[in-house]
Amino acid sequence: MSTPRSLGFRMPAEWEPQSATWLSWPSNTALWPGHYDLIPAKFAEFAAAIAEFQPVKINAAGKLRAEAEHALKAAKADLSVIELTDIATDDVWCRDHGPIFVKNDATRELALTDWEFHGWGGKFEASLDNQVPGKVAARLGLKKFSYPFELEGGGIEVSGDGLLLTTEAVQNNPNRAEGRDDAAFHAAIRDGLAIDELLWIGEGLANDDTDGHIDNLARFIAPRTILAVAEANKASPNYAPLQENLKRLREMRPRQQRLDVIELPMPEPIRLAGRDLPPSHANFLIVNDGVLVPLYGQDSDQLALGIIADCFPGRKIVGIDCRLLLIEGGALHCLSQQQP
Repeated sequence: MSTPRSLGFRMPAEWEPQSATWLSWPSNTALWPGHYDLIPAKFAEFAAAIAEFQPVKINAAGKLRAEAEHALKAAKADLSVIELTDIATDDVWCRDHGPIFVKNDATRELALTDWEFHGWGGKFEASLDNQVPGKVAARLGLKKFSYPFELEGGGIEVSGDGLLLTTEAVQNNPNRAEGRDDAAFHAAIRDGLAIDELLWIGEGLANDDTDGHIDNLARFIAPRTILAVAEANKASPNYAPLQENLKRLREMRPRQQRLDVIELPMPEPIRLAGRDLPPSHANFLIVNDGVLVPLYGQDSDQLALGIIADCFPGRKIVGIDCRLLLIEGGALHCLSQQQP
């Protein structure tokens, strides 16, 4: 059977050229308790910020189209580069329910991989979300490679040249892995995304609905450079797991090479309705010529902006307040999926 790898496809790194960013417009009012009225404007602000750099495609089916158009106009977004689709979703997290694109460097052909998505191990309704990659493939006229395993875009980070970083907390969680043929799952990742080596760290952030997505923890910013979060507060439940993750990263020797690990500070927890939410500056989004950075109204904001600016010379750094978005558990990277 032909696989993306055998046909010359690979998953590009996020810093490589992009043709568009995909988003899914907020649709479930129950998931933003007491705050939904504020969400369309915040989401439009985010979409408008991306549109300053590249085209944006937004899944906004039915009545959501009019709401999206109104909010985008109010945000003064460049509507000439924003396309609204009629693809329906259950939730906003396009990083996880969207397609994972692959590209053939020789032919310039684009294709996509379609993995199972079941609301982070069956926690939330996701029947519409699980159909998104197939509908995107049909809309764009792209070849689609389907796999019977759960894999979420926020759960993987790639170097673009064959390395993939992920967490045991997600990929080995019984809510995704029970009954799974692990060897077949790993082979699917290798063949589907053209991966030579899987790199593993352990736990994710406390109170992360995803069980510990890598895009809140450690991000490739160059083929052998990783920006990883570090918790300074020893009393935090994140302190020990994040220290262990840093230790593992520094001990890794992919292709007999060290990784350059740069630390990124953790914000203070944000508390809502008796629950600590999982803010992370690592949930930044790389776009053409820019990086959009989640901010939380804390001292760590300026530190994170400075570190990320140093990591991306020549790119414009744009901070976006993500406190409202975090109510549903994620930030900028979680909301988006790049199309090479």
